[in-house]
Amino acid sequence: MILAAVFAFYIPAQTTTTTTTNTKNITPSASKKPTPQWVRDLRRWEIVAFGSIPFTMFTAAFAMDMYRWNNANGMDFNDRRYAPWPLKSTGAVAMKSEEQKMVFLIAGSLSVAIAMTDQVIVQIKRYKARKRAEALPSGTTVITRKPWPEETSEEQDGIEADDAVPVTPELPSPEQP
Repeated sequence: MILAAVFAFYIPAQTTTTTTTNTKNITPSASKKPTPQWVRDLRRWEIVAFGSIPFTMFTAAFAMDMYRWNNANGMDFNDRRYAPWPLKSTGAVAMKSEEQKMVFLIAGSLSVAIAMTDQVIVQIKRYKARKRAEALPSGTTVITRKPWPEETSEEQDGIEADDAVPVTPELPSPEQP
């Protein structure tokens, strides 16, 4: 199976070559409307909520195992059937379905709480930045950092695009048939 996978490294990447004439001045942001801030905030909330689920599941399961171990025998190291994952012995007692449902509920609630906390922190930072910008005297130059624009295919090939000089298409010479 590993030998079959090695050949995949030698397959060239799929490239597309398109011939466009006057599209180098059109940027992707100019061709479509910007996304509203509330949509980006909702997407960030979703990413944080679903991204934190594995960590909250582990934490909730560990806490449930600690609770079960304490209730079973007061966290006695001689009987570790209810101990949490790293301390479990062979023949460990599995969680009941009610306990598993409780772990899922706790993990989901923790994930939502983490996402809400993140959203509150982001909103507070935006509010403070807006107040700082409004407190500046009028006429103050505000410098906004933005990422570099994407390179066009001409720039990637080593040909520098110059917007000040119009590019005229080359005509075939009369010597060439």
